[in-house]
Amino acid sequence: MRTPLLAELPPEEGLWLEIDTATQRLSVWDGLEVKWSCDVSTGANGTGEEEGSGATPLGWHTIRAAIGAGEPAGAIFRGRRPTGEVYTEALAAEHPGRDWILTRILWLGGLEPGRNRGGNVDSQRRYIYLHGTPPSEPMGVARSHGCIRVRDDDLLALFEIAVPGTPVWVHD
Repeated sequence: MRTPLLAELPPEEGLWLEIDTATQRLSVWDGLEVKWSCDVSTGANGTGEEEGSGATPLGWHTIRAAIGAGEPAGAIFRGRRPTGEVYTEALAAEHPGRDWILTRILWLGGLEPGRNRGGNVDSQRRYIYLHGTPPSEPMGVARSHGCIRVRDDDLLALFEIAVPGTPVWVHD
């Protein structure tokens, strides 16, 4: 895995992701061409980098880790580990208010020291992910606790192409 340099971004060639918090959309780029887009849900507390803010951090990131290969759609994760359970409405009723992390995790690491890397603004230490969410959760609306929620089908497609080292630009 090679960490991209800020001076190389956005890349003129190769895959990268754009997350627009204003429109609640994720776009997959190949160089200078958008390949596809999908609705997402970012932080209900808006944008921000500070630990404990519940906000989605802005700036350039990279995918640091891809977690969950081989798990079924709807697999439940706690502490980045699969629990062995698969999400159901009945399970949701037993745990109201839980922020479900489902299916796959693409863990982000910031690339901009002092903005989203290091100190109390470090996206990786804040455990900022792209992750699956229950079908009952709305997309296109800021509702997360700071992560980027993605529908399972879109997340599974992303997981196949957005490998560790893939640049991710989050902006408003």
